[in-house]
Amino acid sequence: MLVLFETAAGYAVFKVLDEKKLQEVDSLWKEFETPEKANKIVKLKHFEKFQDTTEALAASTALVEGKLSKNLKKILKKIMAKDAHEQLAIADAKLGGVIKDKLNLSCIHSPMVTELMRGIRSQIEGLITGLPSREMAAMCLGLAHSLSRYKLKFSPDKVDTMIVQAISLLDDLDKELNNYIMRCREWYGWHFPELGKIVADNLTYCKCVRKVGDRKNFSTSDLSEVLPEEIEEDVKAAAEISMGTEVSEEDINNILHLCDQVIEISEYRTQLYDYLKNRMMAIAPNLTVMVGELVGARLIAHAGSLLNLAKHPASTVQILGAEKALFRALKTKRDTPKFGLIYHASLVGQTTAKNKGKISRMLAAKTALTIRYDALGEDSSAEMGAENRLKVETRLRHLEEKGIRRISGTGKALARADKYQHRSKWKPVHQ
Repeated sequence: MLVLFETAAGYAVFKVLDEKKLQEVDSLWKEFETPEKANKIVKLKHFEKFQDTTEALAASTALVEGKLSKNLKKILKKIMAKDAHEQLAIADAKLGGVIKDKLNLSCIHSPMVTELMRGIRSQIEGLITGLPSREMAAMCLGLAHSLSRYKLKFSPDKVDTMIVQAISLLDDLDKELNNYIMRCREWYGWHFPELGKIVADNLTYCKCVRKVGDRKNFSTSDLSEVLPEEIEEDVKAAAEISMGTEVSEEDINNILHLCDQVIEISEYRTQLYDYLKNRMMAIAPNLTVMVGELVGARLIAHAGSLLNLAKHPASTVQILGAEKALFRALKTKRDTPKFGLIYHASLVGQTTAKNKGKISRMLAAKTALTIRYDALGEDSSAEMGAENRLKVETRLRHLEEKGIRRISGTGKALARADKYQHRSKWKPVHQ
């Protein structure tokens, strides 16, 4: 009898030397207590080593799926040429059936074979010569990682944890930036209140304050790099007749430090947004095309990971982020929310209030497909997302045109004629 034994390093074929001892299944483990005893039961006939981890992964995947790999087929053909009459002990019954069908080789699978495999596994280092234990352990670890990645469809490049952290940090920065800017406007507003009304943009306001400082310096300062010419003139004119209070140099210095913080955080936010955009296009290109970087990243962060998000149905994707409103509606038996985070997608934003529910439902359905494609698909192109977005845009256009036709009274909404009923004007005479 021959034994086919699969290892992380390669395929091993053993010849059973004493088949009588195999009959005693319960005490078979005693024969494999030491390498010397094990060598009296089985002897290595052939060992085919894998060239690299890729080959080992392909072989392991084929074994897991119960398929016959090309490498294994070659080894078995070599055995058939010499020992065609021998039975082959197989650990997997499904694989044994495939070997029997394709190569017409007699295979056996029984509790005795299972015990034999367990014994070989316990003394594998002593039975396979020329393979150091350190190398064997390294190959086992490498194959385990590769096989786990393959099963989970996980790529080291697709680390969605980075997306979750980046979008959370972006939201935190927005909150802090808003607080800092409002504090800066209020603080400097005591000194020069008119500037806040003239310069609406927050970052421009901080740059303007940072460059000038005290309002007395506005008349002599060149603000052409920060402000347009007409606004610069308005600011200088307002500085001359300002109603603000006088402040000390120390106060101005503290306000300038705050402006520095606002400018630095704004620059870092821009950099972080670019990073998030690039990561989203690398990890979930189709989702990004469908709903945009920020909405896509928030959906991933809300679900915990891209794989978790892929497990959600379209109806859950639609109301993800509106859980409080959903449970409140269920509790009070009112209408459930039509959208959650997906409301901020550009496609939902550009439609009328009447059609937002319909578009968000269709967008959620198409988004759920793109999420699964990104999470579990092998392709990294954004073609599918572009196609689905086009379908949603077409549907949106159709709904908008339908509404216009209905308002104008043309098209399908034509005036309907009333049903004709014949009424005689002559009344019967009763006698």
